[in-house]
Amino acid sequence: MGIIYFDNAATSWPKPPEVSAAMQKYMRKIGANPGRSGHRLSVDAARIIYDTREKLAQLFNVVDPIRIVLTKNATEALNIAILGFLKPGDHVITSSMEHNSVMRPLRAMEARGVGITIIPCDKAGLIDPADIASAIKKDTRAIFITHASNVTGGGMPVSDIGRIAREHGLVLCVDAAQTAGSYPIDVTEMNIDLLAFTGHKSLFGPSGTGGLYIREGLEKSIGPLCIGGTGSRSEVEEQPDFMPDRYEAGTPNIVGITGLQAGVDFVLSTGIDQIKSKEDSLVKTFIEGIENLPGIIIYGQMSIGRRIPVVSFNIAGMDPAVVALELDERFKIMSRSGLHCAPSAHKTIGTYSMGTVRFSFSCFNTQEQVVRAVEALKKISRRRK
Repeated sequence: MGIIYFDNAATSWPKPPEVSAAMQKYMRKIGANPGRSGHRLSVDAARIIYDTREKLAQLFNVVDPIRIVLTKNATEALNIAILGFLKPGDHVITSSMEHNSVMRPLRAMEARGVGITIIPCDKAGLIDPADIASAIKKDTRAIFITHASNVTGGGMPVSDIGRIAREHGLVLCVDAAQTAGSYPIDVTEMNIDLLAFTGHKSLFGPSGTGGLYIREGLEKSIGPLCIGGTGSRSEVEEQPDFMPDRYEAGTPNIVGITGLQAGVDFVLSTGIDQIKSKEDSLVKTFIEGIENLPGIIIYGQMSIGRRIPVVSFNIAGMDPAVVALELDERFKIMSRSGLHCAPSAHKTIGTYSMGTVRFSFSCFNTQEQVVRAVEALKKISRRRK
């Protein structure tokens, strides 16, 4: 039997065949640097980048595609948002379920004089929007929140949080690393000011791709992370102040962006609702298959509707790293164990410091693979202490 890949929350695999085909086509037939020359190949490369922005704008209901900055991942996007926006004396609100891509930049800004309130989530990893409203102070400037946890799969009530942010004049930054491509996102309806996303997960692009949506006018308050050549305003030695050039110094990962465009094309043509329905079905089969196994502990909310296709679990008396190793070596099932770069989330759900075993599904997984995984866990759980 072939391998079963359940580590899509780290990076999706396999990718749609269109992704590698598009990247190969670019390398064979274009290969030029976008925006740095006037010849036809450079123009063709620049068109790919603009088309990618347009498709991402369509996916997130962004009115103007130039509001989307292309980055190398969600981490870079979040660093632009956090390091570029916050100033000493500001106060921000976040949750106890955040990934280190949010927590570490915030801690760095805390050392520079930014105040942080971390709202404790419940044992299922869920937050009460009323707790966010209660934490707002006169110097509060922004709310940084994950759209869905990479540990429990639980979705946050971003629309409710967005209404609170708008009522109080706060900036809402959403980490959509786990949701972009597999969960509906409408930046206008949800009152999202900054949206950080990565390309290599549910957008099915290659690694080294991602982006940051910046609401119109907000760029005036956000400094760039990197400064240098942009292919525009080459006659001046100061960084351009307009979107998206302000944040896109240096030659872009054009071959990666070409693959990202093909991945987003796949998402748009397949449809978010269809992707989510397939993934919800896989999660339902898996949870129902293991929830009554002896010693199995499932973390996070059990309802399918507001979760992404991520399930963390443990087998009582067994080290999650040992379980993951056996799944790989004996059953050819690829998963991830440990803290998943989110120690605060594990403290919240009570799994720090050993962590959990995490299965994360994709629309390319099958019901048969899930059933095989359930059978494997039955065999492993029989040996628990």
